[in-house]
Amino acid sequence: MNEGLLLALLVLACVVGLCMIPFGLPGTWLIVVGSALFGWFDHWQRYQWTACLVLIAAATVGEVLEQLITAKGAARYGASRAGAWGAFLGSFVGALLGVPIPVPLLGSVVGAFVGAFAGAVLAELASRRTTKEAVTAGWGALLGRALATAFKLGLAMAMAAGLLLAVLR
Repeated sequence: MNEGLLLALLVLACVVGLCMIPFGLPGTWLIVVGSALFGWFDHWQRYQWTACLVLIAAATVGEVLEQLITAKGAARYGASRAGAWGAFLGSFVGALLGVPIPVPLLGSVVGAFVGAFAGAVLAELASRRTTKEAVTAGWGALLGRALATAFKLGLAMAMAAGLLLAVLR
């Protein structure tokens, strides 16, 4: 495969992977797949398969910590297990539906955060919590989601930067 095309596809996988993360999508895994394909087609000349294993480990840790940070944020503000699940599902649904913002893709990002809040609140209300408790849990879910997204985006940036530096050296 053409070296320039191979490198362009790797950069594209990294950029698209980074853009996926605010939507709650597994962008770190796209970076891993891009790195594995690059290594395979390059016959592991500029990029060792052991480095790909490091990216797999980082992506796995990122996924686990994203969920734990979101759940801890909700729990810190009094959310029950149902509230944490509501935040998770609401975030996913919110990202899919988005909100009507005229800026492309921004509606889905905002929708994910609004969905986390609404999902936690609705789950807490369904669990017969007071409105104040439900809103407080929703706020915690929103903050947890924001912190988790920032963490995972930072991790993905480090993954992409390390990968591209290794390939371009």
